[in-house]
Amino acid sequence: MEMFLGGRLTVKTGDITREDADAIVNAANSSLLGGGGVDGAIHNAGGREIYNECKHIRDTEYPEGLPAGEAVVTTGGRLPAKYVIHTVGPVWYGGNRNEDELLANAYRNSLKRAGEKKCASLAFPAISTGVYGFPRERAARIVAEVITNYIDSGGVVKKIILVFFGNDDYRVFLESSGLQSP
Repeated sequence: MEMFLGGRLTVKTGDITREDADAIVNAANSSLLGGGGVDGAIHNAGGREIYNECKHIRDTEYPEGLPAGEAVVTTGGRLPAKYVIHTVGPVWYGGNRNEDELLANAYRNSLKRAGEKKCASLAFPAISTGVYGFPRERAARIVAEVITNYIDSGGVVKKIILVFFGNDDYRVFLESSGLQSP
């Protein structure tokens, strides 16, 4: 575990479904109805309440699916977190389809939704760097910049946690983010 930005950013490995934060972020697919990886793990651990709220959001707000870069909030269900913030990261197409900005927006909008819910702590998984193919080194730099800007602007969320599932992703973030340990 490493800490950055005056202790407001923690970077670690673990299981995000067990994270004791006010909210956790789900790297969702646009259907919002569950899937593989982090998405499936959150839906499975959180229970039917999360699915039901996601279905309602699809039926009322996003009938075509949640667009990449946007974020919505549901209950945490049976999770330790009170809320789940669902965001869709971009699929990597070589960097020619606004992927950098969409990834940054996924993080920015998740932070915004957490602030609207007055969350003091928020945990993120790696977004888009798995099956969506976003280059991990590039994502690390984007994420570090978004979080640094958020903290520098006085954002409501006081503790941001990046929870990587594996040691390799954790190491890549630490080596590529450009953040310096205190």
